[in-house]
Amino acid sequence: MKSEKSPIKLTRRQRFLLLSAVPLYFVLAGFLLQPPGQIIAGIAEIFRQPDFLITDYLVVGGIGAAFVNAGFLTLMSIAIIYFLNMDMTGHTITSSFLMLGFSLFGKNLINIWAILAGVFLYARYHKTSVRRYIYVGLYGTSLSPIITQVMQLPGIPLAGSFLLSICVGILIGFVLPPLSTHVHFAHKGYSLYNVGFASGIIATVIVSLFRSFGIETASRQIWYTGGNRLFAGLLFLLFGIMIFFGLLKGPRQVLECYCSILKSSGISGTDYLKDYGHSPVMLNMGINGLFATCFVLAVGGELNGPTIGGIFTIVGFSATGKHLRNIAPIMLGVFIGSLTKEWAITDPSPMLALLFSTTLAPVAGEFGIIAGLLAGYLHSSVALNVGIVYGGMNLYNNGFAGGIVAIFLVPVIQSIRDRQARAKGNLSL
Repeated sequence: MKSEKSPIKLTRRQRFLLLSAVPLYFVLAGFLLQPPGQIIAGIAEIFRQPDFLITDYLVVGGIGAAFVNAGFLTLMSIAIIYFLNMDMTGHTITSSFLMLGFSLFGKNLINIWAILAGVFLYARYHKTSVRRYIYVGLYGTSLSPIITQVMQLPGIPLAGSFLLSICVGILIGFVLPPLSTHVHFAHKGYSLYNVGFASGIIATVIVSLFRSFGIETASRQIWYTGGNRLFAGLLFLLFGIMIFFGLLKGPRQVLECYCSILKSSGISGTDYLKDYGHSPVMLNMGINGLFATCFVLAVGGELNGPTIGGIFTIVGFSATGKHLRNIAPIMLGVFIGSLTKEWAITDPSPMLALLFSTTLAPVAGEFGIIAGLLAGYLHSSVALNVGIVYGGMNLYNNGFAGGIVAIFLVPVIQSIRDRQARAKGNLSL
């Protein structure tokens, strides 16, 4: 069942307004939870602080400042896509929710623009429309902590460090499109955070250069606690509204489309908005959001900037590959890992691995529950160790780890599933 059978038709403008309602929800919540004066001071503090993992803006600037920063940055991202005269796709939803989530712990109103400028420059250099690369640019702002870090280099005048940060950001944005295209062939779409994998490579190169000049980044773990009741209420209300509006008209047809979504593998390139329309996608987003939130609470985790960011990542990718059937085995695999390894699932890094491990959802969607459990189990170990190579400068750490796991695991699974499979071609020793 495809989108033409969707019970509600919205104009392009109505779709963008509907998407904008989510960041506006958090802007409103921010102003209700913190006085305007404190919000302004909090946002200023967010600008001043380093942003590498893990830096929870709920602690740095306060709840209101973090929500307003995230809401306004997401609205700006949506506006860029809208005024480029682009139609809404699944990636519009995904990129918007990633911006919303990661603007709670790493992206802010200052540190993303140089990277986007680099992507615009890349499009201009190749004499093509920036619309072809804008989503790569929005995803690629995962490297924004590098911009903040360069702006705060010791021994360099403010004007010089600011100019240097712009140059570094433009360089990052310029190399992102070709590198993201290239690395996709390595994992063949079985890791949904493709730009996160490319960003991990870029961050490794840049941080290695930093270290060769004696520039080191200290470990950082700023983690908000004690807000589960408040944040659960905000999230349950939001996801409940999504489910309600998804089912508002024609629930039978929407549920039929949702069942079709559950049967898909979710491999990279999937666009549920294009295939099924906005109502089934809203239903899928709401269900996945409720599931992820309840999973965090059930295992004793904290709802805060980073974990809400992880939940929003799942919700955003519910338009481009994730559904309940392919994320649950991955998350359960990470939880099983916590029972057999030396860390607790409630620790900050494992909690993020639990949520962001769903980059490997296509593995479970294509190969089944056992493969999904194994992918999640392996991911929990890889994600907790690869970040050391780039010092937390890539916000999509799990995208880098997920790419590694997919490259390692998928060929093995395929060879086991097909007994006739053989390695072909010359071996490069």
